[in-house]
Amino acid sequence: MPHLRVLAGPSTSEQDLVPLRVNSGVPVKISSDAFEGQVAVFIKGLADAEGGIEDSDYFRKRSGVTWSIQVQGRFLREYNADELLFGNIFERPFKLPWGFSAALKFMNFIDPTLEHDLASRTKPWALSPLVATMPYLRHQDTSRGAPAPSFPAKNPITDDVSQLRTTRNASASPTLSGGKLKSSPSKRRAYFANALRRQEVVFGPDDVVTTDFCYDFLQFSHDGISLRLPGGISIDVMKYWDGQPVRFVCCERARPGDGAPWGRVLWCVVIEPAEGDLIPVQEKVVVSRSDVD
Repeated sequence: MPHLRVLAGPSTSEQDLVPLRVNSGVPVKISSDAFEGQVAVFIKGLADAEGGIEDSDYFRKRSGVTWSIQVQGRFLREYNADELLFGNIFERPFKLPWGFSAALKFMNFIDPTLEHDLASRTKPWALSPLVATMPYLRHQDTSRGAPAPSFPAKNPITDDVSQLRTTRNASASPTLSGGKLKSSPSKRRAYFANALRRQEVVFGPDDVVTTDFCYDFLQFSHDGISLRLPGGISIDVMKYWDGQPVRFVCCERARPGDGAPWGRVLWCVVIEPAEGDLIPVQEKVVVSRSDVD
């Protein structure tokens, strides 16, 4: 497989992106007039330029996942939670393999708030409200001088949204502060699937948000990258990826006149082939069925 590199920064612009060392636990700092924070990335089985694999203790502590994008930071102006999106945006169309409809059904199953146009003839995209899509999200109110947690944490984060503020009274919601959603990612995601509930929650400069976007449906190995779906479906990603950078972004929801389905990008993580490892486009896309869970 081609060697991959990961970059991070406050926008999708090449001049704002810096290399990130995967699995090192050394974060990249991000700073702009809208967001300041840190990013760390972990990918199980990712080979370096010499072919060696440097895994992380993270995967021994958070079992069942194969990759993780972790971010901690503060939004430097106030947003309600419905205004903040997370997902993928692309610069040009790409060829969707046979069987991709199954992948979309799987994505919508694990995230009913997902909106997308991956078949776009201009700039494909797939975005969800950040507070509803993140597998793990931890919030801390630092208005009383509490220090931000260490990052990345020695142990994978757990959910905690008990200190979130609402627009109704600028204080924690009874549902949130009462602990009904504490340490329960599934309950938090179900609760914030409702747009009205998202619109009631405020994120601002005093709110430190730590997220862990981690899953197991991408498998990295010396043979390449495969997308594994329920029912034993396996899609060889390398057969149709033309080397276009894969961008994970946190962005503002688009407003009239933005000219794109998304607004300003607040932070970005890019996965792309390393220089000299551009991927040739292949016409044939292989989709196999196996006994993979």
